Amino acid sequence: MGEFLTDPRQIQPMAALNNEIKSFIVQALACFDSPSQVAGAVRGRFGVAVSRQHVEAHDPTRKSSKGLAKRWVTLFNDTREGFRDEAIREPIANRAVRLRALGRMFEEAEASGNLVLAMKLLEQAARECGDMNTNRRAKTEGEPMGPAAPVGVDFSFAGSAAIRP
Repeated sequence: MGEFLTDPRQIQPMAALNNEIKSFIVQALACFDSPSQVAGAVRGRFGVAVSRQHVEAHDPTRKSSKGLAKRWVTLFNDTREGFRDEAIREPIANRAVRLRALGRMFEEAEASGNLVLAMKLLEQAARECGDMNTNRRAKTEGEPMGPAAPVGVDFSFAGSAAIRP
């Protein structure tokens, strides 16, 4: 999990963004994070203050992104397509979106030392993954149902969830 800068003296004013930061921004926007969330994540992870408007300029679905380089549009579209394989039109109704939000909350709770909340968030994430933390099995017509298919979620890069079977 990424290191977050907490000392305001370590935060640098907005300057030309390097490709790593731009990639982070584009991928986070493609995964339906709001420009405000992305700006905060850039500040926390990279120590660079970026305005919400500057972040929004990296979202090719917005009018403000006119002139965005083709490589960033391609990255955005590829990331969004992969994310939409799990997501539906209403993001909160989708498990991948809820797991990403729980991941962000877990990282914040863990960083602040609130281990009780962190444990509850982990439990909630397990329930989102098919109630895998219990011994219950559904039975149909006298035959036990097989175990739920495991779903792995990687919250380590760009705040985006990579779902893998």
